[in-house]
Amino acid sequence: MKFNELVAISGLSGLYQLVSTKSDGAIVRSLDDKSTKFVAARAHNVTPLDSIEVFTQEDNIRLWDVFQVFKENISKVNIAEAAKMDNNKIKEAFGMLFPQYDRDRVYTSDMKKMIKWYGILDAYNLLDVDESNSEESTS
Repeated sequence: MKFNELVAISGLSGLYQLVSTKSDGAIVRSLDDKSTKFVAARAHNVTPLDSIEVFTQEDNIRLWDVFQVFKENISKVNIAEAAKMDNNKIKEAFGMLFPQYDRDRVYTSDMKKMIKWYGILDAYNLLDVDESNSEESTS
């Protein structure tokens, strides 16, 4: 599975693999239980993870690159607990994982999502790809 096949869906928790698109929605497979379902475009927004960027003080950084920085700093934070913390603790944990984020423009709710997504991708070993493959998978 490639990073560019992974999507987040509004109103649904977890991450999904995009199987196919249709004019009125998309067919996705859950990473958790491997079930396949149709999500209607009128009810949900399907967002590819490779289209997401994170604000920093300088240039925006692709989510894949943010997750690579997370990997470097993971020893500083317990990911499983971080996603369940209160807002101040989430900000503190996210700052340890990705210190260069823009504190004025990155919302706590987005930090929480990214921490959860990182935990999911790490659990399924989807972050253990070398740089040359990550470029292929995000283009």
